[in-house]
Amino acid sequence: MKELKILHEKENPLFSRKEIRIIVNADKTPSKEESLKLLSNNFSVSPECISIKTIKGKFGRDEFTITANLYKSEDIKNRIEPKLKKKREVAK
Repeated sequence: MKELKILHEKENPLFSRKEIRIIVNADKTPSKEESLKLLSNNFSVSPECISIKTIKGKFGRDEFTITANLYKSEDIKNRIEPKLKKKREVAK
């Protein structure tokens, strides 16, 4: 990933999180792991406290929009974010 540009950054005190939207220039669509690493390095947040909502790209371009929520702690993230069906089944 070459370049990162912040489009939108909003502090949401009700949910104790920062809501961000960034544009990343890359040769291929970044994976969730690559995006987590990029966000944790640039915003000084541990990867466990980041929830990636979307990674979108437009056809024929090397720009990808990443929408994510950065939480203050992992406990807050686990209380607010919806659980995926796979994770619920594993917990049982």
